[in-house]
Amino acid sequence: MDKIDRKILALLQKDATMPVAEIGRKVGLSTTPCWRRIQKMEEDGIIKGRVAVLDPAKVNAGVTVFVSIRTNEHNEAWMRKFAAVVEDFNEVVEFYRMSGETDYLLRVVVPDIGAYDAFYKKLIAKIALSDVSSSFAMGQIKYTTALPLEFALVDDDDK
Repeated sequence: MDKIDRKILALLQKDATMPVAEIGRKVGLSTTPCWRRIQKMEEDGIIKGRVAVLDPAKVNAGVTVFVSIRTNEHNEAWMRKFAAVVEDFNEVVEFYRMSGETDYLLRVVVPDIGAYDAFYKKLIAKIALSDVSSSFAMGQIKYTTALPLEFALVDDDDK
């Protein structure tokens, strides 16, 4: 990866629908070399996909709940089972294994508290958990899908 690749990634993170010719113009490349760089980054797994970012309120998923989970089970088999259970819930949009007092953290999106309660009941019916704590987001202050690119390693020639 070099500085041009980072510029391409920054543009794509802002607008993945931007035409390749326009991206190329903005980074100082013609269309074909720019397209090749994008293809290479897709092949290398740097670009994992291109998606549409939706407005949660307009698709009736405007309530965000952070669910902290603690368990007494700390083995590979249980972790795989739990991951499989969580995978089946469309309401869970992020899922992390954590350090510290919380073992797992879920970000759940639902239309309302009643929908969250239904989710919670389905979750605990499928797997035993020792402690579940839910925190409802009161408002979103910052949200981005863009990753910081200043940490991306670049070829020595371009530093």
